[in-house]
Amino acid sequence: MMAGEDGKDKAAPAAADGQRKLDRRDVLMGLSTVPALGLFGYAWSKQKQVKEATAQAAVAPRAAAKGDVKEINVALIGAGSQGQVLTEAMLRIPGLRFRAVCDIWAEYNQKRVVNTLKRFKHEVTGYVDYREMLDKHPEIEAVVIATPDFWHAEHTIACLKAGKHVYCEKEMSNTLEGARSMVLAQRETGKLLQIGHQRRSNPRYIHCHGKLLNEAKLLGRIVTVNGQWNRAVAADLGAPERYAIPQETLTQFGFKDMHQFRNWRWYKGKGGGPIVDLGSHQIDIYSWFLGSNPTHVTASGGLLYYDPKTHEWYDTVMVVYDYMTPNGPAKAYYQTQTTNGSQGYFETFMGDQGTLTLSESEGNNPGSLYRDPNAPAWDDWIQKGYISAPQVPEAKEEEKEGGAIADVRESVAPDRHKVPVTLTDPYHQPHLQNFFDAVRGKATLNCPAEVAYESAVAVLKVNEAIEANARLAFRPEDFKVGGAA
Repeated sequence: MMAGEDGKDKAAPAAADGQRKLDRRDVLMGLSTVPALGLFGYAWSKQKQVKEATAQAAVAPRAAAKGDVKEINVALIGAGSQGQVLTEAMLRIPGLRFRAVCDIWAEYNQKRVVNTLKRFKHEVTGYVDYREMLDKHPEIEAVVIATPDFWHAEHTIACLKAGKHVYCEKEMSNTLEGARSMVLAQRETGKLLQIGHQRRSNPRYIHCHGKLLNEAKLLGRIVTVNGQWNRAVAADLGAPERYAIPQETLTQFGFKDMHQFRNWRWYKGKGGGPIVDLGSHQIDIYSWFLGSNPTHVTASGGLLYYDPKTHEWYDTVMVVYDYMTPNGPAKAYYQTQTTNGSQGYFETFMGDQGTLTLSESEGNNPGSLYRDPNAPAWDDWIQKGYISAPQVPEAKEEEKEGGAIADVRESVAPDRHKVPVTLTDPYHQPHLQNFFDAVRGKATLNCPAEVAYESAVAVLKVNEAIEANARLAFRPEDFKVGGAA
């Protein structure tokens, strides 16, 4: 019934050399049989690579299904950019069998993904209306939802009530009412609902949370946090006129025209602005690592660059949260803006004994620790393999010769260590794997509905604080959904 979240998270930055990642243009565009466009083209020199990858991925689900892994029948609702990223990750997970793809852009996104999955030996049918899909495919056990935020609640609730387990992309909803209704539907049906805050399944983040912060307590007491997600200026996504969705269909599914459909993130009532699109990933990590939800929020945002005739949401947001953690008060700053991509995205946690900087990106300082000179030595944790040995910068030439005089105003540079955990799979794969393992009864969800709801409360309050131009308070009960658990 819905088109995919085109532009959602812009997929992921280019993988590091060692990362096992299929080329999206080759796999998800080049294999399509949609009438030729430059967008779908792929180089002849890569055909062999694509065929090999296709053969491996096609065999893997069948081979796994014959073994110990129970095959799961899967459907995708939303086949835009994010839906394609999730599909790529799922094609690497053994024991999944795609049965249906739903997207209102039938002649473009839907056809592209359907044709790709058929090349991977999945027998799939394409649909515009998710209700028809659910009616015709009772065998579907799990549905992955990657539609625009304002459709998340309706799609999720319908799938849960149809007896399906659901993986829904973040944010849960662009409204708290929608997010709350999703939690209640999950409780009512007893089906699994995982929300796509994928860092909660990232082995690097799990290692840092469990080993470095909670067990080794390398940072001491965390007092301040900061993070950002900066993005460069992006133009109108546009759409090939020959593949435009009929106006009747656009209107039926909540879009004024093709421009709004393609750029729904710019519009209030469709998305939640950049604090939801980008910030929700990292604000979720703030609460997870601090072990508490915020008590207050102050925020400033504005439309500083884009034309208000085309953009309704802010392009720049700056936020300060107050937390009362189990170890005492803390403050956390967050920035997201969409006019300059400098330094990408990361989170930094600063304690009285050390600093941890993290990023999901393998190429963006993915994990570094800095020991405060006054902190106890970290030798034991180095020997246990929790962190790397310190990386001491090479001395400057004049320092080697003894000619440099230290400036007493400068602080002593702390030792730098690295987090010895990397992710070689696509960013979303571990989180999807956790979901399907839970469907098989072999795991518990890393981001169930109640946890994701707490993050939604913290994130959506930012837009409210900007509108009110005031420091707003959270009550503990704000983070809980009423009704029987």
